Amino acid sequence: MLQETAIETMESSLTYLMKNYASYNHWANKTMVDWLRTKPVELMTQDVTSSFPTIKQTLIHIYQTQSYWLSVIQKDKDFKPHSPNGSTEEIFQILVSQSEEIVHYVEQMTSEEVQENNLVVNPWFECNYPNFEYIMQCMNHSTYHRGQVVTMGRILGITDAPMTDYNFYNVRGK
Repeated sequence: MLQETAIETMESSLTYLMKNYASYNHWANKTMVDWLRTKPVELMTQDVTSSFPTIKQTLIHIYQTQSYWLSVIQKDKDFKPHSPNGSTEEIFQILVSQSEEIVHYVEQMTSEEVQENNLVVNPWFECNYPNFEYIMQCMNHSTYHRGQVVTMGRILGITDAPMTDYNFYNVRGK
């Protein structure tokens, strides 16, 4: 069965893509968290060689980085990094909740706001890109680390990871 999507609004294809990609990110994070909830909680804090030593710490990193990029898109000059240290379930909840917050924010953005340049100055780099570049950075970063979680899971003996590819979302996840 052929599936098609028609953009029936006046928004640009780029704006549609950013909104859809934010929704995809929320869906993928929720799908991953729902999968991890079915696994023994002690596996979430078991050391595995990767960018971060545990699945839980990887999820915290995804949350923190999404928080940073959301603050950039919102032009929140008073952003203060938050380092959650709650239970695994609390980390699951804040990641999914915050992913949904990104959806709500990006959904209300106009095409002009999506394409508006936004100066970022921090200790690591300085750039002045359109907001859509930051939205893509945020979503791609989360995708990268979700892949690491799947690999870490395989090392820990979890071999039934769900499909969270973007096209799978477009065809079956919506």
